[in-house]
Amino acid sequence: MKSVVKFQLSLMMFLEFFIWGGWFVTMGIYLPNTLESSGAEIALAYSTQSWGAIIAPFIIGLIADRYFNAERILGFLHLVGAILMYQMANANEFLVFYPYILGYMIIYMPTLALVNSVSFNQMDNPANQFAIIRVFGTVGWIVAGLVISYVFHWDSEENVAQGMLRNTFLMTAVASAILGVFSFTLPKTPPGANRSERISISGILGLDALKLLKDRNFLIFFIASILICIPLAFYYQHAGQFLGEIKLGNPAGKMTIGQVSEVIFMLLLPWFFARFGFKKTILFGMLAWILRYLLFAYGNADELAFMLLIGIALHGICYDFFFVSGQIYTDAKAGNKYKSAAQGLITLATYGLGMLIGFWIAGKITDYYASAENVHDWPDIWMFPAIFALVVSLLFVLFFKNEKIVYNS
Repeated sequence: MKSVVKFQLSLMMFLEFFIWGGWFVTMGIYLPNTLESSGAEIALAYSTQSWGAIIAPFIIGLIADRYFNAERILGFLHLVGAILMYQMANANEFLVFYPYILGYMIIYMPTLALVNSVSFNQMDNPANQFAIIRVFGTVGWIVAGLVISYVFHWDSEENVAQGMLRNTFLMTAVASAILGVFSFTLPKTPPGANRSERISISGILGLDALKLLKDRNFLIFFIASILICIPLAFYYQHAGQFLGEIKLGNPAGKMTIGQVSEVIFMLLLPWFFARFGFKKTILFGMLAWILRYLLFAYGNADELAFMLLIGIALHGICYDFFFVSGQIYTDAKAGNKYKSAAQGLITLATYGLGMLIGFWIAGKITDYYASAENVHDWPDIWMFPAIFALVVSLLFVLFFKNEKIVYNS
């Protein structure tokens, strides 16, 4: 891969995840403090990610795999996203805010599959090359959190009270506009499917990638992807709220420790693949979820704060070893014709179905363990995702047969 292409793909990944990290972590703080949103409304806002992910494969299958270059679609979606993000910054109540965030997530979630497709199209050995590119996405998320907490201090108690977290949406709008324009300069990623082929309903909707589920191992992986995202939803929806409620300062900045860890383990991922294979690598990721939630359950903001920080730092293993490994595995299974649709399918399984169910379950459990003063029994809450992750891990060990990944270019 040429150096200029590496730079383009790395900057694309940086901006893609800078955008997501620039508002997603702190929205759980912003909504109740600025828009006076209820817990149900917060869960509703976060669940838009899942609806976007559910719709994403249909968009990708319709246009990216058959009609238009992936990089052009990516640019268009981010330009529209910049407008919607600006509107979110100016919403003064949840009923106004919600339609914009729903529209935005329907626009944004397909881009996760598109950046992967653009990247994989330039690689002849993704198992070794993808991690180096993808790590810049993690760096982007880290930079967003550090800017919020330590440059502008938008998540400080005083600034939150003044509604300063609104600026995170403006920052994201600018970044989205930049990526939208930049995307049109990316390497060409033409459709993989032949547009002259007879078009079926499943082909139009991108459902041809469902043929991958006939492979027993991929089916087990697909189901595990859905189930493991239920405990993941607890982290995304409630970790920031948890850290703020127990008075651990600078929650957005503290949570970037997880992304720093993600950089380290992203770079180690090729070695783990070579040394342990796909099954053990992804299993390490599942087991890390169990340990993380146990640390959250028994840690506190005082003398046991180190347990919380270790739990956050485990994000590198939790995310890289399951989700990035899964993206590489999916690309290897899909072959050239349905790369984009397959990435959209796994996005549906993880950020769509799994997290939609997870957000709902997490909201119900968190509300159940809330007092009349809206103070939560966090140790009991965190035990639920820990136990669930343990069950998923055991099922994966029993039913997934180890296999060597062979990449089909």
